[in-house]
Amino acid sequence: MTETSETGDMVRAAAAGSQQAWDRLVERYMPLVISVARGFRLSGKDVEDISQTVWLRLVEHIDTLREPRALPGWIATTARHEAIRVQRSRAQANPVDPGAGGPLDRNAESVGMDDRLLSAERHQALIDGLAELPTQQRRLLELMVIDPPLSYQEISSRLDIPIGSIGPTRSRALNRLRSSGPIQSLLGPAYSGVTRGESA
Repeated sequence: MTETSETGDMVRAAAAGSQQAWDRLVERYMPLVISVARGFRLSGKDVEDISQTVWLRLVEHIDTLREPRALPGWIATTARHEAIRVQRSRAQANPVDPGAGGPLDRNAESVGMDDRLLSAERHQALIDGLAELPTQQRRLLELMVIDPPLSYQEISSRLDIPIGSIGPTRSRALNRLRSSGPIQSLLGPAYSGVTRGESA
C-alpha cells in the first residue's frame, strides 16, 4: 500500500470514528504542523495555540474533505494560515502608526478583534474540554503538543506509563475530548449529532 492510499484510508477511518486512525493521523502529522508554525518564528506558546487550532479544525472538517489523500497539504495550509493570522494579530496589537486612525484602520482593527475573539473562543473550548478529561489523559495530550516534541521515552517517564500504552491512551483521550461538552458546543449541533450517532 502506498503512503497516499494509506493516508486516505486513515482519513476515511477517522471520519467514521476510528480512534486508532485519529491516533495515527496525529502521530504522523504533528511534526508537520509544528514545522510550519515554527517557520514563522513565533513563540512556543503561539506554536502550541496554532497546533491546537489545526487539530480542532480537522475535527470539524475531516468528514468533508473532498480528497483525503490531500490531507498533508490541507494541514500545512491550515497551519500556515493560522500562523499568518497570529502574526497579523501581533502587528495590529503594535501598529506602526497609531495616529493614522482612518476608517480603513478601524476596519482592520475590527477584523483583527474578530479573529482574536474567535481564537480565544476556540482556545477556551479546548481548555474546558481538556479539563473534563481524566488527569492522565489530559497530561498526555498536553505533553504531545510541547515544542520541541518529546520522545515517547520521555513521555513514558514523565507519566510513569509503558510506551506501548501511549498510543491507545491518546486515542481514548482524543475521542473523549471530541465528545466533550465544550468542544461539541463549539462545533455545533450538526457535528454533535454525528458524534452521538457514532457512539450509539
